[in-house]
Amino acid sequence: MTDGFRNNRRTLLKGAAATLSLAALARTALPGGAFAQGAGPEVKGAKLGFIALTDASPLFVAKEKGFFAKHGMPDVEVLKQASWGTTRDNLVLGSEGNGIDGAHILTPMPYLISAGRVTQNNVPVPMHILARLNTNGQCVSVAKEYLDAKVGLDSKVFKTAIEKKKAAGKSVKAAMTFPGGTHDLWIRYWLAAGGIDPDKDIETIVVPPPQMVANMKVGTMDCFCVGEPWNAQLVQQGLGYTALTTGELWKDHPEKAFAMRASFTEKYPNATKALLMAVLEAQAWCDQPGNKDEVAAIAAKRQWMNVPVGDVAGRIKGTIDYGDGRVVENSPHIMKFWNDNASYPYQSHDLWFLTEDIRWGKFDAQTDTKALIAKVNREDLWRDAAKALGVTAIPSSTSRGKETFFDGKVFDPADPAAYLSSLGIKRIA
Repeated sequence: MTDGFRNNRRTLLKGAAATLSLAALARTALPGGAFAQGAGPEVKGAKLGFIALTDASPLFVAKEKGFFAKHGMPDVEVLKQASWGTTRDNLVLGSEGNGIDGAHILTPMPYLISAGRVTQNNVPVPMHILARLNTNGQCVSVAKEYLDAKVGLDSKVFKTAIEKKKAAGKSVKAAMTFPGGTHDLWIRYWLAAGGIDPDKDIETIVVPPPQMVANMKVGTMDCFCVGEPWNAQLVQQGLGYTALTTGELWKDHPEKAFAMRASFTEKYPNATKALLMAVLEAQAWCDQPGNKDEVAAIAAKRQWMNVPVGDVAGRIKGTIDYGDGRVVENSPHIMKFWNDNASYPYQSHDLWFLTEDIRWGKFDAQTDTKALIAKVNREDLWRDAAKALGVTAIPSSTSRGKETFFDGKVFDPADPAAYLSSLGIKRIA
C-alpha cells in the first residue's frame, strides 16, 4: 500500500466513527454541496446485479452497512443473478425493462457488451466501468483424481496428466464462467503457458460460479477457474484442490469491475457519483483487517452467497489451504478491495483484457482499443468520487506501467502487439 493511501486510510477509516466522518466529509467536499436541498442524487435508487462471489462483497457491505443510504441512495437494490449470461441479459434490458442498471461484473464484459460482441443480434449497449472492485482472489482448481500429479503453477504437469487420460479415450474439460471473461482468460493463459491449446487440446465449457463445485462432484469437468468461495468450498468438501491462485499468474491482477449502463450515468450523474462514493467507501471498509470477519459473515448470508462462513473467512484473510498439503498463511496474493490502488480502474489493465480477447478471437484484430477504452472506462468519475471522499493519494497515471507474468512475459501498454508477438500471436493490426 502506498504511503498516501495508508495515511489516508488511517485518517478516514477507523471503525464505525470513521464511516460517519467520511459521510460528513463527503457532504462538505462535493462540489456545490451535493447533499444540499435540490443538489443531491436525481433518483434514490438503482438496481445492481451481482453473482454469488466473495469479490461482490463491497456491494453487500454498501447495502448492509448503509453506505448507499448515507450517500442519498436508500432505495438501491442489490440483486442476485443466476449467471454472467443473465447479468448481461439484464443489463441489456435495463431497469426500465425489468432488468438492472449496473453490476458487479467481469471486467471484459462491459467492453463485450458495449461493442455488441455478446449481445443478441450484436446490438451494442454502451456501458461505463466506474471502479475496479478487487484484485487477485481467483483460482484454478483441479479434480481430486489429479492429486497424485501435484498440478500447480506449471501446467506442463497437467498436460502430461490429461494426455494419459485422452489416450485412454476419455474427454477432458476445463470450466470457466463466461467466454472472454476474466476466468476464461486466466485459465487460457495458464493452459497455453504449459503447451496446452485451450481450443484444441481440451474442451472449455461455461458453468456459473455457484454451480462449479456441484459440477465437479458429478465429474462434469477436470479443472475450473472461478472466484471464491467456490475454490475453498471444493477443498472443504474434499472434491479437489487449488492448483494455483491467479495472483501467482500475475500479482495484483485486476478482476471484477463495478459498471453501469451508460444511459444511467449520463441521465443521473449525481446518483452515479453517490453510488460510486458508497462503493469506494465500502471497498475501503472491506480491506480494514479488523473488518474481515464481519465481511465474511455478511458475504456468507443467505441473500448473498448462502454458504458456510468458513468457506469465506480463511481466504479473505489470506489463509489458503490448497487442499493438497500446502497451506499458506498471510498469502501475498490475498484478495484486495482497496489496498494498493485496487479500486482504481487503470486503463492499462482494460487494455490487457482487450489484448487477450483479441488473442483468443473475442475481438477482431482491427479493434480500435484506444477508442473503446475511452468510451467505456470512466476513471474520471472515480477520481471525482474519490476526491469527494477526501482521498488524496489518487494515482497520477491511467497506466500502471509494464506488467510481468509468472512465465516471464511482459505486457507493455505502449506496445500490446509486441506482447502478443512474444506469445507467438501475430494477428493484431
